[in-house]
Amino acid sequence: MNTTECPECGGEVIMAANVIVGEIIECSDCGVELEITSLSPLSIELAPEVEEDWGE
Repeated sequence: MNTTECPECGGEVIMAANVIVGEIIECSDCGVELEITSLSPLSIELAPEVEEDWGE
């Protein structure tokens, strides 16, 4: 397993060894959704908010 720091709360985020780029995970401390942006080096960012398109 890999660990990194949550960019929102600074808590430890534990990830399985088989995660992939683009996968969305959740911080167990604050509950924010995080997106894996790189595996080497391991990097995560806040996941983009899904916005309504209102039929457009």
